[in-house]
Parts: sequence; C-alpha cells; structure tokens
Amino acid sequence: MTKTVRLTAAQAMVRWLSLQMTEDGERFIEGVWAIFGHGNVAGLGEALHGIGDKLPTWRGQNEQTMAHAAIAFAKTRRRRRAHAVTSSIGPGATNMVTAAALAHVNRLPVLFIPGDVFANRRPDPVLQQIEDFDDGTVSANDAFRPVVRYFDRIARPEHLLTALPRALAVMTDPANCGPVCLAFCQDVQAEAYDYPESFFDRKTWHIRRPEADPRELAEIAGMIRAAASPVIVSGGGVLYSGAEDVLARFSERHNIPFVETQAGKGANSWENGFNFGSPGVTGSECANRLCEQADLVIGVGTRFQDFTTGSWALFRNGRRKLVSINLHGYDAAKHGATPCVGDARVTLEKISVLLGDHKAPAFDGKSRLAWHETVKRVTAAPQDTPSNDLPTDAQVIGAVQRVARDNTVVMCAAGTMPGALQVLWQSAKDGYHMEYGYSCMGYEVAGAMGIKLASPGKEVVCFVGDGSYMMANSELTTAVIRRVPFTVVLTDNRGYGCINRLQIECGGAEFNNMYKDSNIEVQPEIDFVWHARSMGAHAEKVASIAELEAKIVEARGRNVPSVIVIDTDAVPGTGAGGSWWDVAVPQAGGPERLETAREHYNRNAANQRVFD
Repeated sequence: MTKTVRLTAAQAMVRWLSLQMTEDGERFIEGVWAIFGHGNVAGLGEALHGIGDKLPTWRGQNEQTMAHAAIAFAKTRRRRRAHAVTSSIGPGATNMVTAAALAHVNRLPVLFIPGDVFANRRPDPVLQQIEDFDDGTVSANDAFRPVVRYFDRIARPEHLLTALPRALAVMTDPANCGPVCLAFCQDVQAEAYDYPESFFDRKTWHIRRPEADPRELAEIAGMIRAAASPVIVSGGGVLYSGAEDVLARFSERHNIPFVETQAGKGANSWENGFNFGSPGVTGSECANRLCEQADLVIGVGTRFQDFTTGSWALFRNGRRKLVSINLHGYDAAKHGATPCVGDARVTLEKISVLLGDHKAPAFDGKSRLAWHETVKRVTAAPQDTPSNDLPTDAQVIGAVQRVARDNTVVMCAAGTMPGALQVLWQSAKDGYHMEYGYSCMGYEVAGAMGIKLASPGKEVVCFVGDGSYMMANSELTTAVIRRVPFTVVLTDNRGYGCINRLQIECGGAEFNNMYKDSNIEVQPEIDFVWHARSMGAHAEKVASIAELEAKIVEARGRNVPSVIVIDTDAVPGTGAGGSWWDVAVPQAGGPERLETAREHYNRNAANQRVFD
C-alpha cells in the first residue's frame, strides 16, 4: 500500500518546493516573497510560517517590485536558482502581471503564486473578485496567461501532483525557461489531502545542454569559412550557457570580432581586443561599423531585438547572411536566419573543431582603440566650466567608472541611462546588469536589491532617473530592514528626459515629459534625499562630479542602501555612438519640424533590410 501523509494543499506545496534542489545542492526556489491578503494569508501564509527556514519567507512593500527583486536574483544567478512570489487575489495578483511580462520577455524563471477565487464558488463573488459575465471559469489571474510560460489553476489539492513538477520543468528548461503562474484557489489552499510520501522525495534538477544537429553545425562552419568579414553578436544566452570564455577563445582562434547586446554585455571584459562594444541604436561607432560591413552575422544567444539591429537598418552589406545559434527554434529561425538550435557553449566548441585552424581575414582593430578614446573624452570630468552648468549623464557615468572596482556591477532598466551605459560603460567581466528586454521603469531599486542578494560579494551601483525612481522606490525599506547594501545614483533632470529627446527627434513639440512642459500650475520641488532617508537609507545630494566620485567610495562601508542625488542636464545625449531607431513619425499634417523629421525617417527606413 502506498504510504501517504495528510497535509493541506498549501502545506504540500511549500514542502515540495523546499525539496527541489540544484546540481550544487542548493534549493532551486531559495525562498518566497510574500504580501498576504485574504486570498493567501490563512492557507499559504500559515504553511509558510510552519515550514520556517526550510523555505524562508520575505516581506516586500509592493507585489510588482518584490517580483522585480526575484527576477534580478534569477538573472544574476544565471537561471540556476529562483524565487517564488505570492500575493492575494485582486490587485495583489494583477500588480504582478507587469513583472511576469518582464520575466517572460527576458526568459527568466520566477514562480508566481497568486491567490484565486473559491473553487467551490459558495461565497461568490468574494471581495476583489473580477467576474466575467460570459465565462464562470475566469478570474483576474487569467491575465497572467499571455505573460508566463506555464499557467495552471490549482482547483483541487491533488492538482499539485502534476502542476508542481510541470512548473519546475519549465523553469529549469534552458529553451523554454520563463515565469510560471500557479493560481491557487483560496479554499483549496486550506483543504487537506492524503499525498503520497514519495511525492516529497528530494529531487535534483539538471540543466540540459542540447546539442545542435550535425548538419546545422557543418552548414554554419562552411558559411564562416566563406565569409570575408564575419562578426559575432553575443547575447544573454552566452551568459546563461556559461559560454563566456568559450566565445572569447572562439573569437580569438578564428579571428572573428564580437559585439555584445544589452543582455550579453559583461560576458567578456571591455579590454578583450576582440570586443568592439555594443551594436545598434545604443552601440559604439566601431561596433556599428563592423556590423554595417559584415557579410556574415553570427548571433549567439540573442533575439536580435530592434535596438541591437538598428531596426534592421544596421546590417547594410548587400551580401550579408545571418546565422542564429539559440536554444529555442523560435528564436533561431527569426528573420530567415540559418538556424542552429543548441546550447551556446557546446555549439561553439563543436563549430570550432570543424573550423580547425581557419582564421577569418584581418579586421580593423584601430577603430576599437579610437572608440575608447572617444569614450574617455565624453565621460571626462568637466573642466573649467561655469559652476552653474549641470553635468551630463555621460559625465555621471564617467564618475562611477573612475572609482569602479573589478567587483562592481552597474545596473539600470529604463530612461536615459540604459542606452548611455550600453554605449559608454566599460564593463569588467560580469560587471553589467541591464533589464532592457522590457525596459521596465521601476525595476531599478528592487532589482539592485535582488542582485546584491544573489551576489553578496559584489558592489552594486544602481543608476536611476528621477522619473523611474518616482514610479517604484519602496523596496529601499526592504533593503534597509534586511541590511542589503547597494548604491543608488539618482540623476534628477526634472522629468522624463530620455523620452523628451525622442519626442524632439521625431519632430514633436516638448510636451508632457518634463515638468516644465506639463499642464501643471506648480513646478515640483522633490527632496529625494529626505525621501530616501525617511525609508532608512543613507542619502546625500552632491553638487559636482568630483563629489559624486568621493561619495560612491564612502558608501562602500555601509550595511544599508546609499542614495546619492545629483542634478543633471536633460538636454544632451551621450555625444557618441548610436544608430537609427524606427519610431514612427506622423505622415501628414503638423508644422515644418514634423516634415523635416519625416524626411529623416524616410531616408533611414530605406536602409531597412530583413534577412531572406
């Protein structure tokens, strides 16, 4: 007879999660972020209390931002470990939908466990329940369906026997990895069931390394041999595969330069002689020149997002061909690429064997050195400037760069800084963390905490603009409570400076982005220093670039977050690099500035070419 143990469904869930292990002997789900409400406090809340440190629970301040912390943790741990996040039904659940979308776009594992309505329907409609007038099976949690990789509703206790293994199978699958939502009916959480004891056996999850089809490998090796000017586009998949060193050796052995996407930046040091920086809209001049001339573009672990490709106007060589090495056939076959479906590390090793001693023709290495001189110039500290001149974002980056150490990780998500950092930041290996798949404002502060939790030995520097900080900052308190130190460089340009510049470039009037151009009677005077201090952080405002450098160094001895506020000029861009980005301009009507912008748009759109 099968031995059983009687547990509530919530108790069974947390016990099972506590026994799912990584190959390194750690829990795959390290712990659970939780904000309790009537939809999860009595069932899942009591179960989490009962299991204690075997599956620890952490309190957040906002459902979306505690999920952002979980996402940053998973990204930093290269998808080898993850967090769960639970909320009540209603607004608690829907607050997490944005974070689920972020995780989905970035292919990152997070387990979402929102409370759900009563499966037995006796008290319907309950508080916060959204009713579909035409479908009695729908709840607010159905909003998760398009933004997670796997969705299930736990409407009976025994559903866990199949739902939980499926959830972990998705989260540990290198190709299908992404967020999972297990909507947990609140009455079912408290229901008891006789679960097989064997269900709670400890299990180790192994991350597969799928090997590519030999025919695809041979075809790509032949294409590389025939190429006169190949270039490698190194994406986030290089990091998740642990292929950083393999890619560097491949590049050097076969004399093929590489560029790094936002997700892939930091896989190899900026000092590597084959690393030409980033391509595309926020790319370096030397990288974009390589891409424009390339007759073979070799994508490794990249989705070829429009910022990377300059909206497909970057790769201008009429003979160019596209190769895509990716774990998922969906990504590998994009834009008519010659696909190679397999693990990045294994695939590069096998192609290298097929190539033998083959080396591609020589490329212009001097352009890379010239580019770094440009970076040095635009990020230099201001000299002999009037005291009332505000620093640029590039100068702020330069200040952090000059005091950065080998263990420094810079991070950001939205606004001016993601593009400026991609083009200007000279990243040490494993020194860059950017959420730019979803470019989600409000990710920064919570994400910085998640990075520090995942890598306590790293110095984490969070770049955030005043606009993004205003959207979500409350996890500063969580970091203070948990003694998680990181440094926030808060650049205050009094509005949404990045999108304001884009508005102007597209021929629009300055409207509703900067406070000065918004329909308000009183211009705000926000004291970010006292705001951060009120949440327990150490906060100061600096008046110069030199003072900013000194305060970053001082922050290293603290055990709570440090917030350093500096006023910046909203007008200048990076002053270097970049390429066109396809943002539609009105085709008719408007003043002369719109007509000029449309002419500029048409000239660049004529360069758009897809691979076929």
